[in-house]
Amino acid sequence: MRKVKFLDQEEKKLIGSLENDGWQPAANLSAWKTKLAKAATNTLTKNKRMNIRVTQNDLDGIKLRATEEGLPYQTLISSIIHKYLTGRLVDRQIFRQHA
Repeated sequence: MRKVKFLDQEEKKLIGSLENDGWQPAANLSAWKTKLAKAATNTLTKNKRMNIRVTQNDLDGIKLRATEEGLPYQTLISSIIHKYLTGRLVDRQIFRQHA
């Protein structure tokens, strides 16, 4: 295994588990794949439409960020809403210097 310089705690724990305990395939791999595929489909299926009003500056900022991330801006907005509702939206400060 190649040596990696920077590992977070979760990555170190996973590597330790693999090296010390070994990993075994799921007992019923086919059923497990089916269950995961169904969960992914349920998570990714968008079946409701929503209209909101935002400022032009906010919309421009969302579109710019979406372009930087390489995805459509509506997908980014949906992702932000989902992360907020599941408690996974990370609050970080963005400092920009204006000319």
